[in-house]
Amino acid sequence: MLERLNRIGTSAFYWLALLVLVLLLEGVALFYQYRLDYWPCVLCIHVRIWLAALGLLALLMLALRRLRGGALLGHLATAGIGLGLLERAWLLLGTERGFIEDAGCGMDLGLPAWLALDDWLPWLFEAQTSCGYTPELPLGITMAEALLAFSAALTLLGLGLALATLAAGRR
Repeated sequence: MLERLNRIGTSAFYWLALLVLVLLLEGVALFYQYRLDYWPCVLCIHVRIWLAALGLLALLMLALRRLRGGALLGHLATAGIGLGLLERAWLLLGTERGFIEDAGCGMDLGLPAWLALDDWLPWLFEAQTSCGYTPELPLGITMAEALLAFSAALTLLGLGLALATLAAGRR
């Protein structure tokens, strides 16, 4: 089982599938923004940034997946990105449901000046509304609930593949 997981985690298909998933999720966010007029808040933009980081990691790992230690670092980075997404999704859900009062939801992304994503790509990374709700998806769950489930699964996937990589390396 661990050997099979290790093969999956070092395959180009895995990293390409992760990249396609990121592009689909970003596409859904843009569809909700520009076609359905659900404007993004600061936390939503933070989620987009984490997803962009995952996409960049997937691109990088397409080239580095076979390097010694590269797969392990890639899977640990995936788990770290999953944790970052999980924290943002939790804040989104808490703000939406009212069990978190101050999630730091102003209009400033809090990014350093050298990483002015909202200036470089405002159509993707500009916060346009305050936090408080996320749109409902077709299955009757909110975007915050879906993001929470996705980020938890991503974290577990990254950790599981990291363990499989470590186990395969000991053989």
